[in-house]
Amino acid sequence: MLSFAACPPLSPFPRQLTRWLLALTLLGGAAGCAPTAQALDSSELAFEGQNYRIVHVDLKREQLSLHWREPQSGQAFGSIETLRQWGEAHGRRLLFAANAGIYDHKSAPLGLYVENGRTVVPLNLAHGNPASGNFSLLPNGVFVIYPDGHAAVRTSAAFKTDGKAAQWATQSGPMLLIDGKLNEQFVDDSSSLKWRSGVCARTPTEVIFAVSEAPVNFHTFGRLFRDRLGCRDALYLDGSISQLYVDGEGYAGAPAFMVKPYAGIFAVFAKP
Repeated sequence: MLSFAACPPLSPFPRQLTRWLLALTLLGGAAGCAPTAQALDSSELAFEGQNYRIVHVDLKREQLSLHWREPQSGQAFGSIETLRQWGEAHGRRLLFAANAGIYDHKSAPLGLYVENGRTVVPLNLAHGNPASGNFSLLPNGVFVIYPDGHAAVRTSAAFKTDGKAAQWATQSGPMLLIDGKLNEQFVDDSSSLKWRSGVCARTPTEVIFAVSEAPVNFHTFGRLFRDRLGCRDALYLDGSISQLYVDGEGYAGAPAFMVKPYAGIFAVFAKP
């Protein structure tokens, strides 16, 4: 997306010169009027008395990727700030980031994790493991970007049945929405209130991330995706440690003191 800095009005030059100056401005050649890069579509949204930070990623325009370990050292990034600094050191400006799902006690993704076409952690179809926390609230699911650049949210079972190769993928749980319906395990008046983050692919090229600015229950969070964001399939990413980062806006979601090291991180870097 491009925006143009405000330009002074054109003087009453002859028409031919005016046209020439206008063309020069549109090409970014007029001094002070060059196109400037904008961050992603980020907004604050109120839903049923709570505020949420919503970020839209247009996959036709931006590349959404996943990052766990620094390529050279093999050390986990662990935090969005570490990933941002790494990008800066390599001439890449971080526009957006979010934690990418639930992980285990060894700080490794608990389920499927595919980074740039390489399956680092396989699909996890284990059922009912209490140690898995929300991951064991079935069905859980997979957010995936395929090699053709299209994204989807699928239940883990459906992803396995599809048998399609993934370019980027993370498994988390539970599913918030399945084919337009709330997860049947959610209770309307549940007192389990936490900061929560999630993701959906509203279309194959439009990905929407959301994080609550205050604790909410699963039922409310799922309805946000269904009733306000217009999603049919949505996946829960994580709870009280979840944050979204947007360049120029900073962090939204859980308070900083609650954040722990992440295993996987979604990212959009500015194109060179």
